[in-house]
Amino acid sequence: MGLFLIKILLVIIIGYLLGSLNTSIVVGKIYGTDIRKHGSGNAGMTNTLRTLGKTAAVLVIIGDIIKGVLSYIIGNLIITSIPDDSIKLYISGMGGMVGGIAAIAGHNWPIYFGFKGGKGILTSFSVVMMMDWKLGLILLGLFVIIVAITRYVSLGSILACVAFPIAAAIKGNGLVFIIFAAILSILAIARHNGNIKRLLNGTESKIGEKKKV
Repeated sequence: MGLFLIKILLVIIIGYLLGSLNTSIVVGKIYGTDIRKHGSGNAGMTNTLRTLGKTAAVLVIIGDIIKGVLSYIIGNLIITSIPDDSIKLYISGMGGMVGGIAAIAGHNWPIYFGFKGGKGILTSFSVVMMMDWKLGLILLGLFVIIVAITRYVSLGSILACVAFPIAAAIKGNGLVFIIFAAILSILAIARHNGNIKRLLNGTESKIGEKKKV
């Protein structure tokens, strides 16, 4: 058990440090811009698209997805190296989920950038796809439909996050999976506090239009 806890801590540290490599901030620096000082001020793909354009946004998408995938894979590799088969059976997939959640936390509160990061949606999506790709595609479909109807990226992200643990329970995923799905969703939704207020006030920007004042 002591070895297990040490490895869990190692997974958290690695996942967090990888997640802290906030791609939008790094890409912004390449463009000579601090993305957090422009547009909505959020260090994420949507604000990068509005501020720096499509090429920069694509780079952010790739980077945010890669760090989520790597954190998940590394987490599973570290945890499943425990020699006790009964423990491995009990914690199947837990290493990846722990690493993924840590990466999302790192993206949201990056140690390299003053703990001021993004909202973690792309990284969250990559972790969801690693956890259960079929469920991930369902949530992606829900996101696309909501955005297509309302043109609110934030609303699509929030509702997809709300649906994640619910869909996991309906689909019959295990209790550990559902708990991690709920934690992931709470992390993402909490970062959308400002968006929720603007949606309720009718001041949230729609995709394709400039940020409302």
